[in-house]
Order: sequence, then structure tokens, then C-alpha cells
Amino acid sequence: MGRLNVEIKARCDRPEHVRAVLGRLGADFRGVDGQVDTYFCCPRGRLKLRQGDIENALIHYDRADEAGPKSSHVLCYRPADRAESDAMKAILAAALGVRAVVAKRREIYLVANVKFHVDRVESLGRFVEIEALQAEDGRPDRDALTAQCRRYMALLSIGPGDLVEGSYGDMVSAGGGEEGGPCGRGRCG
Repeated sequence: MGRLNVEIKARCDRPEHVRAVLGRLGADFRGVDGQVDTYFCCPRGRLKLRQGDIENALIHYDRADEAGPKSSHVLCYRPADRAESDAMKAILAAALGVRAVVAKRREIYLVANVKFHVDRVESLGRFVEIEALQAEDGRPDRDALTAQCRRYMALLSIGPGDLVEGSYGDMVSAGGGEEGGPCGRGRCG
């Protein structure tokens, strides 16, 4: 049902460099997705509904806020269509409250079990994400996934100063914008 992934998020001043390296690695380019992630208040972890043309999912994940490779336990449900996704959004917003809304343009690449995202996030800027994904059989293990993240960080010239600790939802909420949500104190989701 759930799976483990190890990921990093980093500021990205040179997306063309990332694209060039991914091209040399033979990455499978999956396309450009206009996405809106709605983060809901929840008592543990983060809960978001991603709505895009390529990726659509209700995602719950729990992970530490740290700058380096971090592991997450991820639960994911894929709505059948946009109408189901919109209905889920309305129900979750009414029941839990909206913490943040993040709009982004995401380029999606894949190398074996590792996903790469080159993102332009509204009001936040440019980022790159590396997500090393565990298969249903539990392989690779956490150490191997972490090693994959570190290897690709080196290849993409991502240094410690580029790394970001939290989620885009955290960053938007911290900005105190309109979408900061009614969750009260703390991250709450």
C-alpha cells in the first residue's frame, strides 16, 4: 500500500545544466505538467492533493524536515478523473482546512527508479527534486536509495547550500500569503 522513497529538494539557478546532465544520462522525459498542489491541515505528516495533466494523486507522507536526503513513507491514491479529484478536494477542504496551495510548472524525468523534477514554483522560484523510489518488493533498501540521491546530487552539482528542508507547502505557508490556511500553530500537515 505505502512505499519508501528518499528525496532531496534544492534551489536551482541553472535548470539548463540539470536538463543537459539528464540528457547525457538518457533520462526518459515524461513531459511538462502544470500542477496545483493543495495541502490540507492534518495531525501528522503532510496531506496534499496534486492536480495536473500528467500526475493526479492524493498523497500522504511523513518525513523529517532536513536539508539532505530524507526518507518518506508515502501513501498514494490516484483519482479516476478530474471530477473525482475536485470532489475529494472539496470534502477535504471542508473537513480539514486548506494549509497552502502551490502552483507549479514541473518537468518530469525518469532514470530507472529515480524521478527528477525541474520545477518553477509560483512565488518561490526554480527548484530541482530527486526522488529515489522503492519498488513494491521493498528494493532497493533505504541505504541504496540514499546513495542514489547522493550520486545524482553530485552529478547535478547540487551542494549543501542549495538544499531545502521542507515542502513547497511549508514554504508558501511561511510566506504568510493568502493561502497560508487556518491550521493554527505549527506545520499541521
